[in-house]
Amino acid sequence: METITPEDKITFYTALYHSLLTPILYEDVDGRYRGLDQEIHQSEGFIHYSIFSLWDTYRALHPFFNFLQPARNNDMIHSMLAHQEQSVHGMLPIWSHYANENWCMIGYHAVSVIADAIVKETTNVNKQRALAACIATSNVPYFDGLGEYIAKGYVPEDKSSNSVSKTLEYAYNDWCIAQIAARSNNMLTFQQYQKRAGNYKAVYDAKSGYMRPKMSDGKFREAFDPLDTHGQGFIEGNALNYGLYVPHNIPDMINMMGGKKKFAEHLDYIFNVELDDKYIEKNEDITRDGIIGAYVHGNEPGHHIPYLYNFTDQYWKTQERVRVINRTMYSHKEDGLCGNDDAGQMSAWYLFSSLGFYPVLPGSEEYVAGSPSIKSATIYLENGNKLLIKTRNQNEANVYIQKLSWNGEEIKNYKLLHSVLMNGGELVFEMGKRKKE
Repeated sequence: METITPEDKITFYTALYHSLLTPILYEDVDGRYRGLDQEIHQSEGFIHYSIFSLWDTYRALHPFFNFLQPARNNDMIHSMLAHQEQSVHGMLPIWSHYANENWCMIGYHAVSVIADAIVKETTNVNKQRALAACIATSNVPYFDGLGEYIAKGYVPEDKSSNSVSKTLEYAYNDWCIAQIAARSNNMLTFQQYQKRAGNYKAVYDAKSGYMRPKMSDGKFREAFDPLDTHGQGFIEGNALNYGLYVPHNIPDMINMMGGKKKFAEHLDYIFNVELDDKYIEKNEDITRDGIIGAYVHGNEPGHHIPYLYNFTDQYWKTQERVRVINRTMYSHKEDGLCGNDDAGQMSAWYLFSSLGFYPVLPGSEEYVAGSPSIKSATIYLENGNKLLIKTRNQNEANVYIQKLSWNGEEIKNYKLLHSVLMNGGELVFEMGKRKKE
């Protein structure tokens, strides 16, 4: 029995439609637009965009654009750099809103979008200009605990709330800047930001086994509940799931947390624990509709979590989790999303996962395989090449990859490279009921 139904196609193409709604064109027919400085500017050599919900969209939406619409994403990056030039703070957009900055959420994730495009060679921006804009953004001392982060190597909870989330996201952002520096042949800056990228270690408490809020005196805050999503050092998440946000050094995170076996058990616990209502009742962005155990798919910080089994010895659990999420968290009906689409991020997760892979680490070339929901797909790449994705023995029960091959050659580590896929070719998933360990 084939898995694919007409309703599945509606869900897929609805997600594709959603993914293309934002960012939006923000200029007149002659290329003029009102800038962040409230002056009238002329876009030259690019189309100007706005509505960058970056805390959400850097994770999968912009990588999806780099995969499917790199020229459009290139215009968006030029728009971000224009924003930075017009900013009184000298900062790239945090959450651009027409000719405004609304400062929504944490981190400086424009650097992720820029790094992803530079590494994947989908942008024509001047690397030195891009690097300078990223460095300027990462050194504004009065922005959201950033001064303390630079001085101490972490954000103290008594100085800035949601401190653990900020520390983890800043560390990842700094890794992205290091990637831009490396490709700009600026090794001094590369080394500086590689060091900053290790700041996630400062908020890991080996005694409890969790990322945990730390105070200005260097001590972890005593009151701590890893299941609570309110007042525990995290924003729209908790230590159980948001504490796994070290995408730029997953092997070190796993080793730090006890090794592959213990880490896989931690992932199992996330998906299987029964989360009491008291842990989410104060969080307006997390509802039961988007939760499996304590895994929150209805919000963005944990979107990489199902794919983390690929970094343990239990690859098959990623395949199992992804297929369940695709089946239960998305549909063709009016309640077909399990949370806010957040400018296309929720839909981009579905699109990537339906095709069989996901960008766990934006800013790198790597995709990690999951469990495709499609029967086949033909993708006409913007560079003129054609990518064919096929599944064999695809049905409701066959959620596990038996063999993954690229142009007839087996891929045993379930990892794919962007540059390879962009050359065009045939990606084949052979599916089955057997859990291939």
